[in-house]
Amino acid sequence: MSALATTLQAFFTDRLTRQRQVSPNTLAAYRDTLRLLLVFASDGHRKEPSKLDIDDLDAPLVGAFLDHLEQQRKSSVRTRNARLAAIRSLFRYAALRHPEHAAVIERVLAIPPKRFERRLVTFLTETEIDALLAAPDRTTWTGRRDTALFSLAVQTGLRASELIGLSCADIHLGSGAHVSCNGKGRKQRITPLTSGTGTVMRPWLAERAGQPADPLFPTQTGRSLSRDALERRLARYVEDATAQCPSMAHKRVTMHVLRHTAAMRLLRAGIDTSVIALWLGHEQIETTQIYLHADLQIKERALERTAPTTTKPGRFRPTDKLLAFLEAL
Repeated sequence: MSALATTLQAFFTDRLTRQRQVSPNTLAAYRDTLRLLLVFASDGHRKEPSKLDIDDLDAPLVGAFLDHLEQQRKSSVRTRNARLAAIRSLFRYAALRHPEHAAVIERVLAIPPKRFERRLVTFLTETEIDALLAAPDRTTWTGRRDTALFSLAVQTGLRASELIGLSCADIHLGSGAHVSCNGKGRKQRITPLTSGTGTVMRPWLAERAGQPADPLFPTQTGRSLSRDALERRLARYVEDATAQCPSMAHKRVTMHVLRHTAAMRLLRAGIDTSVIALWLGHEQIETTQIYLHADLQIKERALERTAPTTTKPGRFRPTDKLLAFLEAL
């Protein structure tokens, strides 16, 4: 096999699995990226992937691959940058094993990530939350399961992978009710539960009646829910809830939006962003700052504090239409 093939195998077995001990999700993301790159390079050089060498994956080819992701595969800029990060990780490892290819590797590592616009986060209001949680049919087993699942998601802000990975032993409803999970980066996190969430979870646990290691939210066959199944069920309930709450029609609601909703509820309750970062399991507190930009009420309160003492507080209200007409004459 070529130097690229042996380096690629060692990258997964030695660097990622043994040395860094990355999570299965990270391993799968790197695998998919490099598989796409090898197929693209194989088509371009008309070589079998196992016969490609490091020099075949030079900076122009990697740049063309990144353009291919955006233009042909319609990937977002975030996805493009994530693919580039995986490629750069491989080439940093290759630089240690093959210094004779240093010039090619250096040019690939010099490819910068693309800048992108950061949009304001989407979150649900209290009225929209109530409409969503009322959508499942509680006369059915799946409806009761989904009510408990989405109630837990909105209150705790757990990621979708964390929710579907919960077992029956992870919920504690006694004194100091909480849920424990293994989050992103193998960080164990404990999140307290409100009395309202405990009220929803208690009958579900009794009905579930599973062993400690069994999935907390299983399918009807007893297996863990998949991420796709979770998103499909949420989309169905959002569609039903929109009939009762039309404001949801203008929002694209995903499982991550429920996570944003939990963060915004904490922020509006006056909780410090450092505490919210711990609550959500953020590695860096800067990640939590996005919620400050999304909440207009926080900015209005800040404006009221900086207004002159002679200014009457409150929102601006336009002049009455009839008086405005007379004043304009």
